[in-house]
Amino acid sequence: MNCAAPSRLSLRIEAENWPLRTPFRITGYTVTDLDALVVTLDDGTHRGRGEAAGVYYHDDDPPRMAAQIEAVRGQIEAGLDRDALARLLPRGGARNAVDCALWDLEARRSGRPAWALAGLEPPRPLLTTYTLGADAPEVMAAGARAFVGARALKLKLTGEAADIERVRAVRAARPDVWIGVDANQGFTPATLTRLMPALVESGVGLLEQPFPLDRDIWLDGLCSPIPVAADESVQGLDDIAGLVGRADVINIKLDKCGGLTEGLAMAREARRLGLGVMVGNMLGTALAMAPAFVLGQLCDIVDLDGPIPLASDRDPPTVYEDGRVWCAPEIWGAA
Repeated sequence: MNCAAPSRLSLRIEAENWPLRTPFRITGYTVTDLDALVVTLDDGTHRGRGEAAGVYYHDDDPPRMAAQIEAVRGQIEAGLDRDALARLLPRGGARNAVDCALWDLEARRSGRPAWALAGLEPPRPLLTTYTLGADAPEVMAAGARAFVGARALKLKLTGEAADIERVRAVRAARPDVWIGVDANQGFTPATLTRLMPALVESGVGLLEQPFPLDRDIWLDGLCSPIPVAADESVQGLDDIAGLVGRADVINIKLDKCGGLTEGLAMAREARRLGLGVMVGNMLGTALAMAPAFVLGQLCDIVDLDGPIPLASDRDPPTVYEDGRVWCAPEIWGAA
């Protein structure tokens, strides 16, 4: 169901900055804080909100997102549904923020929670990964031990020689958890060949985006003993079919695909094509996690630890308990 907005809306766009507790390193980037854009749509009685961080490797930052939204302010404030929004804005953070605000607004107007509008069963807590940024092996091992309640860890790797010891150190520190690794496009076939024995020996359960997004051809004939997930290589719905036979899992992020509307369509299409489904995030507060949590109800692998590196979260915050994530409906999508 995709109800049209029945009345004129007031649009507010706000840029926010959320510091991290400590710097977070991935291939090619070190993150010290989260710059987020929050969109609020108000019809005078009900209010809907959406948060986006954008896609950093596309230079999709809050100023750019805000400019995209401002350019179509008139159409948004005149009232539009999510299908019209998809024709109005390209995939990315701007559309995500507005799309999620429309879902939130519709839930509050209709008296039906967002999960029900999406045709899903009542949500349940989801097992989530806890992410460790690329660092010295002993630092990553200490981080793994510090995530006492974690049942699943995701390790950021970079293609450096230290990756082998990073994986081994974390596995030695936490022999009890599921481990996935994420290269963020940082490997070549040669570096993966060197690393693969250590990944297999350490019982790694997922290899995420090993190669650059313009080198998907390197996945042909890879025959990896570890399931491969596409992240940067799958930006939206029309990228999925081309990954059949190359990847085993697609990682859906609302900032990439442009919101929950396309994210749900992607999950269902991936299932139809026999692919596994993962939900991830670009860092974010509880307001960004909540719609992704709805999508997570359809996923095999959940990576919704975005607020954990932040110095603080919104109120009510995202709840992490016994390795699982829960998003309070009050923050987003409540009836």
